[in-house]
Amino acid sequence: MALIDLFGEDSLAQGRQVRTEPIQQRSAARLTALLDAAAEVVDEVGFDRITTAMVAERAGASIGTVYRYYPDRVAVLEGLRERAVMRYRQRVSDLLKETQPSTWWEAVDCGISAFVDLYRAEPGFRILHFADRERAQASVPDELDSGFFANQIAGVLSEQFGLSGGPELIFRLEVAVEMADSLLSRAFTWNSQGDERFIAECRRIMHDYLVGFYGTES
Repeated sequence: MALIDLFGEDSLAQGRQVRTEPIQQRSAARLTALLDAAAEVVDEVGFDRITTAMVAERAGASIGTVYRYYPDRVAVLEGLRERAVMRYRQRVSDLLKETQPSTWWEAVDCGISAFVDLYRAEPGFRILHFADRERAQASVPDELDSGFFANQIAGVLSEQFGLSGGPELIFRLEVAVEMADSLLSRAFTWNSQGDERFIAECRRIMHDYLVGFYGTES
């Protein structure tokens, strides 16, 4: 599997939480408007305080319209989170096409850059952390979980760049993803453009951690 294929548009099915699958263009536009509204509200009040009524009001829609697609506020947040993941994967794919990485670190760094880009430009991108409190109780990680990403990326880095694969690579990539997630989230906690010190430190720590196991970036 190519790294671009891993992060392509088809890597995640849209709207698993949607009550009614939007088929017509008008329905798809309405769903987009609801998620756009939810993203704005999340940035303003956080995902703990958001309500379906807030989403409906911000979208200029009735509460019945919201319930047509989402049974409750949690489903709205899950839908927004899935969209954020899809847009993240698409951004990584775009960066891979633009940069054509020649080393495994350059490929990994595209993932960091995509995260930073979307935190700066994508309303509601912080929704990625919505499921953090629930995931410890999950019996099986799903494809939005850091372990899933680590498992997928490990196979590609092993195949394309010769890193020793297997459980150890998966584990170390998951550790790296968790470190990056914490540092980048901290970078954007009080600065909408991100604290450059934390972003730079994230890159340095991830790079040094992985190079410590896998040597130079060839």
